[in-house]
Amino acid sequence: MSGLTVRQDACELDFLSLGALVHRLDPGIIPFRKARSLDIHVSGGEYNVSANLSDCFGLKTGVCTAMVNYGIGELVQGRVREMGVKPFYKMFEHDGVRGPNIATVYSDRGHGVRAPVVFYNRSNEAGALLKAGDFNWSEIFSRGVKWFHSGGIFAALSETTSDLIIEGMQAAKAAGAINSFDLNYRAKLWASVGGGERAEKVLGNIVRNCDCVIGNEEDLQKGLGVKGPEVTKKTESKLNPETFFDMIEAAVKKFPNIKMVATTLREVHSTNRHDWAAVLWLDGKRYVSPTCQLDVIDRIGGGDGFAAGLIYGLLSGKAPEEALKLGWAHGALLTTFPGDTTMARLPEVEAFAKGGSARVQR
Repeated sequence: MSGLTVRQDACELDFLSLGALVHRLDPGIIPFRKARSLDIHVSGGEYNVSANLSDCFGLKTGVCTAMVNYGIGELVQGRVREMGVKPFYKMFEHDGVRGPNIATVYSDRGHGVRAPVVFYNRSNEAGALLKAGDFNWSEIFSRGVKWFHSGGIFAALSETTSDLIIEGMQAAKAAGAINSFDLNYRAKLWASVGGGERAEKVLGNIVRNCDCVIGNEEDLQKGLGVKGPEVTKKTESKLNPETFFDMIEAAVKKFPNIKMVATTLREVHSTNRHDWAAVLWLDGKRYVSPTCQLDVIDRIGGGDGFAAGLIYGLLSGKAPEEALKLGWAHGALLTTFPGDTTMARLPEVEAFAKGGSARVQR
């Protein structure tokens, strides 16, 4: 892995993420307007990678995030402990009426020809209040961190969160950690803080501090202003890997500091039937995973599952092809569980990455 240098000394954490935690209300296949009961999932695009790396892959992980001192906050803290993630919390007090709040994501699963429906309540969200100076980076990194990660959802929450991401990345780089960023472009989030023009400026400033970028065609085009074919909901998953690699080459010309870009490729035949693949660009070399057909239970979190498996492979010194397959396999398995974080075990991931089947295990 010539371009990415992983620390080999003793570190307190293999992986540290920075982002907002949310709780997701899930009525399953029932639309919200007819729902009678809900499951509660604890999630967050950045946190999910830490949770997956800890629970499935056995790495030492942490998360820097906002926490609120009220019942929902206590629920979230309990789930973070269950996943084995070390928390670094900036605490906020709830006023009993208006917040600050742990954001709520409402997401049914759809079924067949009926697509999932997702909407949010991020009003007065504690995560959006985070700003530069809220975490003691010198103390956190002094104990050793191998990989630091954040994402575009957190960057879009307010005018202060992107400055915090850059502050964390600069501290991580000074401490010898690899920096990664999941672009996760969300037009609705950016619309409330300046729109696409501001998104391109903010995300560009962040990516200039990155070694590794995770993002699909839309992320590269709308988040970083990289030219490419028009992306629509109907065509996004059918783009040729070679087209994506050409876009990566353009992105690296614009941001020559980038050593790695990766993404999943998904063709959606119905809510529960997807074709699934992934691609990796590392130090100028191109890698493509196998393609498999997924019978999806819950698609949310699949991309974070891919990122976790890929990063595990790279941190473990695996060959790029093997690291990509581990990400592809773990992301695929994650879609077979309800919720946003993993329920897979490492032997299952390794077996599927090597071409395992769904034959009954006796």
